[in-house]
Amino acid sequence: MREHFDAVREQIALNDEAIVAAVNRRLALVTELWELKRELGLDTVDPDRERLLRERLAASSDGPLTPAGLDRLVTTLLELTKSELGPA
Repeated sequence: MREHFDAVREQIALNDEAIVAAVNRRLALVTELWELKRELGLDTVDPDRERLLRERLAASSDGPLTPAGLDRLVTTLLELTKSELGPA
């Protein structure tokens, strides 16, 4: 039992590390995208794209994350991106 407990904890820790790596990669990609948008004279923040992101993720989520939980996660991710990368 203890072995299984420790193995599950290790899997959670590895998953948490993968989440941090994915967020860091996302920030790097958004930085690149925002630079391109500035060069093209486009707004960095696009509410339509944010809406499409929410729709795409909602369609791809098969739980146990609830729709409300997913919405909170996406909101937090978008807010974090904007706060980490500075003014849009």
